[in-house]
Amino acid sequence: MIHPTAIVDPAATLADDVEVGPFSVIGPDVEIDAGCVIGPHVVIKGPTSLGKRNRIFQFASVGEDCQDKKYAGEPTRLDVGDDNVVRESVTLHRGTAQDRGATTIGSRNLFMAYSHVGHDCVIGDDCILANQATLAGHVRLGDFAILGGLSAIHQFCHMGEHAMVGGCSAITKDVPAFVMASGNPAAPHGLNSIGLKRRGFSSESVRALNEAYRLVYRKGLTLEQAVSEIESRFSFDETRRFVDSLKSSQRGILR
Repeated sequence: MIHPTAIVDPAATLADDVEVGPFSVIGPDVEIDAGCVIGPHVVIKGPTSLGKRNRIFQFASVGEDCQDKKYAGEPTRLDVGDDNVVRESVTLHRGTAQDRGATTIGSRNLFMAYSHVGHDCVIGDDCILANQATLAGHVRLGDFAILGGLSAIHQFCHMGEHAMVGGCSAITKDVPAFVMASGNPAAPHGLNSIGLKRRGFSSESVRALNEAYRLVYRKGLTLEQAVSEIESRFSFDETRRFVDSLKSSQRGILR
């Protein structure tokens, strides 16, 4: 299961069925769980943990030191869940001591070729980063977030669950849950209605979210006024999650 040209440090821990391709290098303090497939020419540096059934394609760099100039060799981590696909030349960096000390990635995410996850990012489940999408340090993505190709998210920005960013976009503020955005600088362009319907959201909750979106973006209200109006009019779990993403923003939302 391990190609004879691969280099696996004795201090790494690999499940018995892990496959490692030619010329890959796996360093110490790396843990790889069952069912993972590591392609050729992959470098994995620890401390890094990979869950079950992850597939890493050729030339990916997983768990490397971050590019933050403040980083001074502290023992930081990269933790990855299950069933992720990491395509060619993707870079996933560990955290920094100045933040959580870890970069955390959930399960069932797709990282297309040349995409980048910076230090201390927190990525949920079922996200997609298209080709060359780039996350600066300290970025957070909610579940089912989608980034178009060549898009970039500024450090410390949050992108809510089921939000979608178009290709070649520059995100410098938070993208609320369920919202679509695009442009440079990015601007909101409605609710991700099609994505929500595909994922089984009820027509009633989608209508409520559309109305909540209009209150925030179309009625000329302050954000506080819009939030108060949404909370008084709707009791859907989805509108509550939308409001939570507005209230939790520290950089301000795209508006």
